[in-house]
Amino acid sequence: VNGHSLPPKIFDVVKYGAVSDGKTDNTKAFLKAWDEACGYSGRSRVFIPNGIFLLDSVSFVGPCSGPISFLVKGTIRAPTDSRRFFTDTWIGFRYVSRLTVKGGGIFDGQGQAAWPFNDCKTNDQCKPLPTTLRFDFVNNSRVLNLHSINSKSSHVNIFACGNFNITNVRLTAPSDSPNTDGIHIGSSSQIKITHVRISTGDDCISMVSGSQNIEIYDVSCGPGHGISIGSLGRSHEHEYVKGITVRNCSFIGSDNGVRIKTWSPSLYSEASDMTFQDIFMQNPKNPIVIDQQYCPSSHCLMKSESRSAVQIKDVTFSNIWGISSTKVALDLQCSGTLPCRNVKLIDINLSYNGPGGQAISQCSNVIGSSHGKLVPSGCL
Repeated sequence: VNGHSLPPKIFDVVKYGAVSDGKTDNTKAFLKAWDEACGYSGRSRVFIPNGIFLLDSVSFVGPCSGPISFLVKGTIRAPTDSRRFFTDTWIGFRYVSRLTVKGGGIFDGQGQAAWPFNDCKTNDQCKPLPTTLRFDFVNNSRVLNLHSINSKSSHVNIFACGNFNITNVRLTAPSDSPNTDGIHIGSSSQIKITHVRISTGDDCISMVSGSQNIEIYDVSCGPGHGISIGSLGRSHEHEYVKGITVRNCSFIGSDNGVRIKTWSPSLYSEASDMTFQDIFMQNPKNPIVIDQQYCPSSHCLMKSESRSAVQIKDVTFSNIWGISSTKVALDLQCSGTLPCRNVKLIDINLSYNGPGGQAISQCSNVIGSSHGKLVPSGCL
């Protein structure tokens, strides 16, 4: 039978035994509903109605026979028992095409139970904590009209995906919650993120090796660590970053605004064709940053000896305005080995109202040009 001639079909998790009491583990019921929906050749919907559904770590795997939706009206709640959450995924979708995750519901990661176990700053062998929504090898798909709260680790992780849209989503966790990135992207292309509000404890959006043709529009970030490209150069050296556009965004009380960071020393890699445009800064600590001296551990080289082998080129910062909460509003520290090339500063107007005078810029190893208004000046 041609899939287009079959009527859409709803697979309600309650009919597969799910109980909305916030205590019963509903993993088996959700998987049964997914498996039947995934095998249906027409349009299928896995339906999670109003109520609170406890769900253990689970992966929903394709390929599916037709387009499939995961429609969340209620709240899906993660476990708080530490024996059940030392894994890298809470809810995963893998090898699926034409997937839609939507519905206006809530993913409650219950991160408060896990954050005390996060010792990754001091322990190289720290245990993994689960990302709330993980998408691996998912194509031609979208996530919309959802709210993720208190993720144990990242809210959303996108790996090896293509033609994937996220819109009208809210991601929230306390500013001191560790490693709770909003959206983390790697080895993916044609990703569009629009109309998203992120308040979290780590990067609002981070893009690492292999991120290409990423469009970010109308994102509000804060608290959080800004929108970051990197850290690059530690691995995946042949997976370049290219074609990143960040437009019409605002940063409110975030640690950083827009940032590109690479390891020093590093493997060879490239990051190019990146545009940051029409951006409002309201008291971030570091509004505009290129940091090719990134090495957070204590046994790194001295900061002054940047030997990053990541070539950053063709970068435009345009129409960025507002107030910096620190004196250095523009900080471009490029590699002495491979200086940044073709960096353009166009109409930058960042003020500083704190002690010690006006905003300043600090730049090294940058080749480029400036146009229009430039406050603070003295960089290019």
